[in-house]
Amino acid sequence: IDDDSGTDHFNTEISGTQLQRCERHGGETSNLPDTFQTSHLLLYERFKAYQDYMLGDCKPSEVKAFTADYLEKVVEPCDWQALWCTNVFDVLVEVYDVDLKDLKACVRLVLPLQCDTRGCELTEEAMESLLEATQHKVPLQELHVVYEVSGDFDQTALALEHLRFFYKHIWRQWDEEDEDDDFDYFVRCVEPRLRLHYDILEDRVPTGLVAEYQTLLEKCSQCFQQFSALRSGLSPDSDSELDNVSMVEGLKLYDQLETYKRKLHIIENPLLRYVLGYKGNARQQCVQSRGPRPSGMKVVHVVTASCSTMQLQSLLSARLLPLCSCGDTEIQFHREPVSAVDSCHQGDVVIVLPGIYSVNSSILIPDSITMEGFGFPDDVVIEKKNKGDSFVESTGADVRLSNIKFIQHDAIEGILSVRQGTLNMENCVLQCETTGVIVRTSARLNMNMCDLYGSKGAGVEIYPGSVCSLVSNGIHHCKDGILIKDFADELDVMPSITLENNVIHNNEGYGVILVKPNTGDQHRAPLDSGEGRQQFPQSQCDIKDSTESTFNLLFLEDPAGQTAEDRQPGGVSDHPLTSTSSSSSSSAGSTTAAVQPESTEHSNSTDGDLAPISGRKWQFSRQLSRNKEMSCSRAVQDLTDHQIFVSIQGNQFKRNGMGDFGTFFY
Repeated sequence: IDDDSGTDHFNTEISGTQLQRCERHGGETSNLPDTFQTSHLLLYERFKAYQDYMLGDCKPSEVKAFTADYLEKVVEPCDWQALWCTNVFDVLVEVYDVDLKDLKACVRLVLPLQCDTRGCELTEEAMESLLEATQHKVPLQELHVVYEVSGDFDQTALALEHLRFFYKHIWRQWDEEDEDDDFDYFVRCVEPRLRLHYDILEDRVPTGLVAEYQTLLEKCSQCFQQFSALRSGLSPDSDSELDNVSMVEGLKLYDQLETYKRKLHIIENPLLRYVLGYKGNARQQCVQSRGPRPSGMKVVHVVTASCSTMQLQSLLSARLLPLCSCGDTEIQFHREPVSAVDSCHQGDVVIVLPGIYSVNSSILIPDSITMEGFGFPDDVVIEKKNKGDSFVESTGADVRLSNIKFIQHDAIEGILSVRQGTLNMENCVLQCETTGVIVRTSARLNMNMCDLYGSKGAGVEIYPGSVCSLVSNGIHHCKDGILIKDFADELDVMPSITLENNVIHNNEGYGVILVKPNTGDQHRAPLDSGEGRQQFPQSQCDIKDSTESTFNLLFLEDPAGQTAEDRQPGGVSDHPLTSTSSSSSSSAGSTTAAVQPESTEHSNSTDGDLAPISGRKWQFSRQLSRNKEMSCSRAVQDLTDHQIFVSIQGNQFKRNGMGDFGTFFY
C-alpha cells in the first residue's frame, strides 16, 4: 500500500471539504439534511486507516483502547449535528459530548423534531423518553455526520465510518478471547477479512462461497453466545453434578466453536479459500437431474441464431436424420446454448451450429447428455462475458462434449468443473482467463485431443479420489500445467491419472505439480546422495521464535551453482516456502532446483491458522510454532514413479518455467 494513497487523517490545514455530499432520497416528506458520502471508500483507504491510525500492531484485547485513542485525535468533541440511524428511525440530533471509553456520544434532539420512520409513528415526547432511558448516550457507530461544505467535520465523518465499518464487517465477538493474543491482530484478522469483503463486493468470490461464509458466521455467533451463557452460569468452586454436566456441554460447544472459527479462517485466507472452502455454487446445488422424460421421448436441441439453407441441409443429412430415425425423437430449436441445456432430459442431444454465442450464466449439466458443435471448434464458440462462478459445471453420470470452443471471462471458479459423474470431452478448445478444468473428488474426466491455455492458475486441477484421463491434449501458457491435489486425510483415496501423448509447454510454473501434506518426517529422513540430491540439516526447518514468526528460507543450488535467492529480483524471494522440482524430458533424467510456488495449500485439520502474507513474510502465531513442527522442502523422486499414475507415457514437456515435474509439501 502506497504511503501517499490514503486519506491524511491528521492534516488540519486542509482547506475545503475532502468528502462528497450524500444526498438523501427519503421523498418529498423527508426534511432531514444530507450527510457525508463515506460508504464508497476504497480498499487501500480503509487498509491504511486501520493499519496506520486506528489499530496498528495492537492485540485483540487492546482494540477498544486503540480505537478510543484514534477517535480522540480526530473526532470533534462537541457542537456538531448528526443523523442517529437505526433500523426503525433516522432522527436529527446534536452532539454535545463524546464518551470515547464506551464509544458513545451524548446527544440531544434538534427541535423541532426532524425524523424519518419505518413502520412506526415517532413523536417528540417518545423520542425524549427514549433518550432519557439511554441517558442521552447513543453508539458512535450509529451516527452519520451532517454534511457541511466547510470541511470542518470531514475527519469526524471519516473516523465514524471506519468505526462503523470495523464493527459491522471486521470485528467478531470471539476475537477478544482469542488465545493467540501475542500476535498482530491487524495482520492475522483485519487484513484478510477486509480483503475478503472487497473481493465479495467486486464479484471475485463465488456466490456459493459467500453464502457458506455468511452461514458459518451466523452459526459461529450463535455457538459463541451459547458458550458464553453456559460459562457465565458456572460456579468456579462448585463440584455439583449439574455443574459437571454443564462443563461437559461447555467443552462440546468450545470444540464446535473452534471448528467454525477454523472454517472461517480458511475462507478468509485467499491462499486456502478455493482449495478447502468451496463446496459448489447455490444455483448448481439447486439444479437436480431430471432423468428420462416420462413419455420416453428424446429430443435433439439445435442451437442457432440463424443458418443458411446449405447448413440446414448438411445438418439434416449428417446428424438429424440418423438421430431421428426412430419415431420417439423430436427436434427443438434454441437461440442460445443455456436454454437448450436447461431443457434437456437424460439422453438428449444438443447440436450447436457455427456462431459466437455469448452467455451470462453458468452452463449446468445435471443429466447424461451429448453436446457437440457442428463444425470445427474455432467456428462454434461459446463465450462467457460477465463475472460469476464457473463457466460449465458437469454433474451428469455420462456427459459428452465435443467440437466446441469455450472462452472464459471473469469466471471465478473455473472454465469447466466436473463435480460428479463422468465427463467425456473431445476436440474442444478451452481459452481460460482465471482457472482451467477442475476435477472434483469422486468425479471422472476423459479429455482427449483438446487444447487448453491461458489459465492464471493450473490448466487442470485434479482432486483426491477423482479419475482423470488426459490423452493427446495441449496444455500451455498457464500458471501450472497440471496440479494434483493430495491434501486429503487418510480416509480419502488417491487420484487415478492417465497421462499419455500430451504436449505440456510454456507454462510459467511446472508442467505437472503434486501438492501433498507433510507427513512430519520429510525434514528428518535422509535424502538420497545421488546426483542432484542434497541433505537439509535440521536447523534449516526451524521457526524463528519472535513476535513475527517466519519461515527460514531453504536455498538449493542448481547445477549452475545459482541459488533460488540469486534468481529472485534483488536477491529477495517473494515466496518464503520452497518446494522441489525435477525437470525431465519425456520422463527422462532429472535434476533438482528450488522454487517458491505462487500458492500453497493447507489442511483444515491442523491446529494453527495461517495468516496472510504481508511484507513478503509467511507469518504464524507463537502457539503454532511451539506446538507443531513445520514442514520443509526436500527433493523427491520423479512424479513418473508416483502411484497416482495409472499410465504416463509419450508426453512432451517444453519450456516450463520451474521444471516439468515438481512436488510441494505443505
